[in-house]
Amino acid sequence: MTTKEKVILWLPRLLCIGAILFVSMFALDAFEPGMPFGQQILNFTMHLIPSFVLLLLLWIAWEKPYLGGILFAVAGIVMSPFVYTLNYIRTHSIWISSSIILMITVPFIVVGILFIMSHFQNRRRK
Repeated sequence: MTTKEKVILWLPRLLCIGAILFVSMFALDAFEPGMPFGQQILNFTMHLIPSFVLLLLLWIAWEKPYLGGILFAVAGIVMSPFVYTLNYIRTHSIWISSSIILMITVPFIVVGILFIMSHFQNRRRK
C-alpha cells in the first residue's frame, strides 16, 4: 500500500473522529452551577445524542466505506439548512451563520466524499 493509499484510507477516519470530538465539546454547556447533578447528567447525555448518531455513522463507514460515505455526505447536506437557520435566528448575520456551517457540517460532507474515495481505491486495488 502506497503512502497516498494510506492517506486516503486513514484521513476520513481521523477527520471524522476529530469532527465528532468537536461537536461533542458543545455538550459541556449542560453543566451549570446550581443545577442538580442528575439533571446535569441528563442534559449532558441529551446533548451528546448527535455525537452518538455520528459515532454510529462512523462505525458503518468503517465497515462499509461507500455506504458510510453516502450517509455522512447526506447527513452534512441535510443538517446544513437547520444549523444555518438556527444560527441566523440567533445572530442575524449571514457571515457568522455561514462560518458555523463551514465548521460544523462541511467536515462531515468532506468525510463522506473521502470515505467514497477510499471505497473506490480499495476496489481498484483488489
